[in-house]
Order: sequence, then structure tokens, then C-alpha cells
Amino acid sequence: MAQKWEYQTLEPPKGLTKRETVDPTEEMNRLGAQGWEFAGTVSYDRGGTKLLLFKRPVGDE
Repeated sequence: MAQKWEYQTLEPPKGLTKRETVDPTEEMNRLGAQGWEFAGTVSYDRGGTKLLLFKRPVGDE
């Protein structure tokens, strides 16, 4: 039987100017502790990361 996945996205937190990204390590570690694995990014058309994409097998918590 094929593995089933569920997905979660995280918008990288922004700094004071709303342009620079703040280090998302704390939030990524929280998701990792819940079984989420970093799977890639979703980027803007002209560059820059819009979302961080995570996945985990269905049924994990």
C-alpha cells in the first residue's frame, strides 16, 4: 500500500520592516518534534521564500 502524507506550511516570520525574514529555527524545531519533516519551499514568482513546506506520514502526531 502506498504511503499517505499530510502537509503543513509555515510562513517565515518577518522582521520589523516586514521585508526581512527572522530565523524560523524555533518554530521549525517545534514542528519537527511533532513529527513534521521539512520538505521544501514555495517561492514568490520573482524570488524569495513565501512558505516553508513540511510533511509527515498520515497517522503520526
